[in-house]
Amino acid sequence: MMRYSKTMKMADLVERDFHLLTLCARMGIDRSFGERTVESACAGYGIDSDTFLLLCEVYSNPEFRPTVAMLRLCRLQDILRYLHRSHDHYVNEALVELDASLETLIVPCTETQKKVIRHFFSDFRRELERHFAFEERSVIPYVEKLLLGYRSIDANIDRFEDNHALIHETLSDLKNLIMKSLPDICDSRLRIGVLMSIYQLQADIDRHTCIEDDVLVPMVRMLESPRRSTVTEGTGKAGMEREELSQREKEILVSVAKGLLNKEIADRHNISINTVITHRKNITRKIGIKTVPGLTAYAILNNLIDINSIE
Repeated sequence: MMRYSKTMKMADLVERDFHLLTLCARMGIDRSFGERTVESACAGYGIDSDTFLLLCEVYSNPEFRPTVAMLRLCRLQDILRYLHRSHDHYVNEALVELDASLETLIVPCTETQKKVIRHFFSDFRRELERHFAFEERSVIPYVEKLLLGYRSIDANIDRFEDNHALIHETLSDLKNLIMKSLPDICDSRLRIGVLMSIYQLQADIDRHTCIEDDVLVPMVRMLESPRRSTVTEGTGKAGMEREELSQREKEILVSVAKGLLNKEIADRHNISINTVITHRKNITRKIGIKTVPGLTAYAILNNLIDINSIE
């Protein structure tokens, strides 16, 4: 059951989960709420209220999964609006502020320690900027063309999934470096402040990823081929329809079933190890199976691999 409704006051919605202030800002809802309801506030900004409410559910509850029926009520243009403003925030605000905070924190460090932190953060920042730039140059224009009625036989949303990076894990590594490896001479208050910023950024990007994976991607798949999904009643994980594996995910699953390690899978499919790990997470999310024996059994039962081909 959805926790938010069109008749709620915007102020009451944010009171339930203050993180939704961030979502409001990303949607461009940045003035005083007054006594306006969600529906009237969205109308004032030209935003579809069904879309806004679904984003609120996904953003504030990591366990929530929308049904196809919910997705069909939403407007893709508003999802793209959120993504574009989010990318701008991460690149031009969040990363800039975190970089400045890190520089202040490491002032007392040795030159070697500074070099290590700067290099690690620089690589992370470059990867994140590359990821968002790819979405701005390729994914969003692709979806915009679909909305205009253009179809491509050479592209689909599954192709773009290979570009997802493991941002969460990199931020976790950065936190551990700061907590465990920087010398005590670093100001403790600055250290805590930087760590809090990283935790907040990590949580925010995780929510951003949920919106991409659980709202944008399935909506685009339905736009590409309306017959790919059927409506299933209910909400949340228990009521969601079975989500199909993409062709690339099936290929990765077969490689896992054959006993290949992540590096071997990456080499075979000419993709990065991080991409392999991302695919494996998506496979687990979609079919609910985590272990290699379980994944192997699933591949056999679904005729993705012949039992005799497994050593």
